[in-house]
Amino acid sequence: MKINFSDARPQDADVLAFIVTKTTFSDFTFPLENSDIVHATAKLARFEAAAGQSFLLINEEGGKLVRIILVGVADGEAGDYQKAGGDIVAKVQTSGAKHIAIHGANLSANAAAEAAYGAALRNWRMDKYRTKLADTAKPTVETLTVAGAPADASTLWPSYHAIAEGVALTKELVTEPANIIYPESFVERCKHLAELGVEISVLDDKDMAALGMGALLGVAQGSRRPARLLVMKWDGTGGSQERPVALVGKGVTFDTGGISIKPAAGMEDMKWDMGGAGAVAGAMKALAGRKAKAYVVGVCGLVENMPDGNAQRPGDIVTSMSGQTIEVLNTDAEGRLVLCDALHWVQEKYNPEYVVDLATLTGAIIVSLGSEYAGLFSNSDELADKLTAAGKASGDPLWRFPLSKAYDKMIDSPIADMKNIGGKGAGSITAAQFLGRFIKDGVKWAHLDIAGTVWADKAGPVWDKGATGFGVRLLDRFVADNFEG
Repeated sequence: MKINFSDARPQDADVLAFIVTKTTFSDFTFPLENSDIVHATAKLARFEAAAGQSFLLINEEGGKLVRIILVGVADGEAGDYQKAGGDIVAKVQTSGAKHIAIHGANLSANAAAEAAYGAALRNWRMDKYRTKLADTAKPTVETLTVAGAPADASTLWPSYHAIAEGVALTKELVTEPANIIYPESFVERCKHLAELGVEISVLDDKDMAALGMGALLGVAQGSRRPARLLVMKWDGTGGSQERPVALVGKGVTFDTGGISIKPAAGMEDMKWDMGGAGAVAGAMKALAGRKAKAYVVGVCGLVENMPDGNAQRPGDIVTSMSGQTIEVLNTDAEGRLVLCDALHWVQEKYNPEYVVDLATLTGAIIVSLGSEYAGLFSNSDELADKLTAAGKASGDPLWRFPLSKAYDKMIDSPIADMKNIGGKGAGSITAAQFLGRFIKDGVKWAHLDIAGTVWADKAGPVWDKGATGFGVRLLDRFVADNFEG
């Protein structure tokens, strides 16, 4: 869908959308031939422009029938405008309509840009494998125009567009099946970031073996798909920022659980066990696309966890790159094994001051938070506060959990430095405690457990059913607010 900003409403628009508030709706004059009818019809439908309320009607305008959409937002709530834009697209995406015009004269520049942004986010969907999709179920909207908004709206749009493109990449990676996206093909899907100025390098399984990444490679040894470590570097500071922000993503492109195999029911969902890596890739695309004035390194540990004759066994002991040994009691607790080597490597290679990892790490976080928030664990109150604020502002919310040495005893092993699982309780916390053992002194680190937020069983305000793109908007906002002056 192409998005434009113009002074006047395009004549070929067949959807006319208005975003209004409860306090202004009763006196709002629609620039339509039949404004009174719109008010009367809305009143009959009990539309009062309450936040989140929407209404669609058909009316005559310019000698033709057009769809008119009214969407209510709360006064001063920037996030509502994203949702409003998403709602507008969702209502007419497969309706046969081709051109949406959003009335922007009553919106601020930021609100107008946010509405277009929400529409772009919500419009994404993947239909390429649906060969028998009915014409009435196919998307028809080709263009969205924001008409009459302040001139600054079009100036703001390129940055929003870049973030939307990053979210789209994440949704694509998370949605693709595991026979299409595996460690090598994940890397290939990200190579186009070089065109935006991202420096890309890749460590193969031989490189990682030479570095001693026994934890990460142990997960991959049961698959015919070789592991990869994808490194994406963006420096928009011209070298003035000496230490980068490091973003590290778990990229288990399919997780059977290994020898500790998962139940068959629902295993197909494990194609999105690389959601953390997908979010890091999307965030790097967003940052580079809008030319962020920050120095950021994104690292994705990419493996497939399969149960063949060479697979890692419960009870095996592996040696991580840090030299610490791990007793693998459950091969389905594999994400932390991938992350610990990736985390150690990025600290050794780039000496970052801040490290944020993202992972679909535990089912326990879904029990705790459902799909509304991602779990946040951190050794730094400062970093935790910055991430929490970025999550609230971006629409990717976080909820902080504790870290404490009291939990360490739950992952102590009698024959190695640690176990890869704790006891029955505090599963998300012990997983974070495990990762914390690989963070160097003085490094400000946060772990985001996003298992409940990367995939949705029903459509949301700015995503369709399926991949949500969670993490991209959060990371972009975190960098923008704290590292770009």
